[in-house]
Amino acid sequence: MTQNEIIQALSSATSIAKSKITNTAVLNEAYDYAKPSSFSRGLRLEFGNVVVLLISGTASIDESGRTVHVGDFRAQLARTYHNITGLLAAEGATWKDIVKTTCYLRDIERDYEAFNEERTRFFQEQGLDPLPASVGIQAILCRSDLLVEIEAMAVFLKAA
Repeated sequence: MTQNEIIQALSSATSIAKSKITNTAVLNEAYDYAKPSSFSRGLRLEFGNVVVLLISGTASIDESGRTVHVGDFRAQLARTYHNITGLLAAEGATWKDIVKTTCYLRDIERDYEAFNEERTRFFQEQGLDPLPASVGIQAILCRSDLLVEIEAMAVFLKAA
């Protein structure tokens, strides 16, 4: 989708449809946590025939809400990508629709080199060109055993 196509589609939109994104086959819903949390895994916004997916911070959580791969940064990052891939697929999207990621690392000094290696490999496997805009931030994450969390934004045209 070109920038002009997005602008044209957005300018013709008369309303914004909003729905939640979910895929319990890859990770559970936040309200199912032992300590429930009040957020959606993501939102699907429709501006006419343009779809925007806003994917909440996603980490190495399994379908039962447990942290997986505790202490293994690369494995946690792989599971995070797996979870985001599942959320995208649930909405008919792929990584090629991702336009922006925000990446939170518990210890950016220790883990950034591994993060960049794995991200580069993963994005090459996905055939991404151009690459999404991105930012990396050191942060205290919501669980002490999480080492990485990623939020993402995708934009694509609704299937006809």
